[in-house]
Amino acid sequence: MPGKRAIFLDRDGTIIFEKDYLKRPEDVVLLPGVGKALRRLVDAGFLLIVVSNQSGVGRGYFTMADVEAVNGRLLELLSADGVAFAHIYIAPEAPGQPSRGRKPLPTFLFDARDELGIDLAQSFMIGDKDIDLQCGWNAAVKKSILVRTGYGKQMEAAGKAGEGIVVDDLIAAADWILKNAA
Repeated sequence: MPGKRAIFLDRDGTIIFEKDYLKRPEDVVLLPGVGKALRRLVDAGFLLIVVSNQSGVGRGYFTMADVEAVNGRLLELLSADGVAFAHIYIAPEAPGQPSRGRKPLPTFLFDARDELGIDLAQSFMIGDKDIDLQCGWNAAVKKSILVRTGYGKQMEAAGKAGEGIVVDDLIAAADWILKNAA
């Protein structure tokens, strides 16, 4: 029996507005249309999984409790559209620190495969940075998608989209996936 399909999502700049080292729940703002776009993916049978580097913890800017509070606010905002995540994976280490799952490492995608029965070859990675795309490629997902929100426009201009699909935002990513997932 085939495994479940998933959408792996970066958090900052993909689902919510990018704010350097976001640590306060009251500063969480969803990007326009995100709730409805994610709901469409859920309705199509995809599990939603967040994979987020939060180097502010490793740098001492905020704590894991702050990250959890921000994620709690994110879940609260998305609940208006009936959206929940199957899992949220966080890599709290700063660049250069030893890390089990810091993107572009695909470890958390492999964890989701093993823990949730995800078929990576039928799943997608969406993010606003080249490391998000690389994470998806390293796990052999069906397609990695760069959104032009957050740092996405800069990544695209720098030629870092590679073989990734480039779209304006999460709404366009959902449209592309629903059209091309079969």
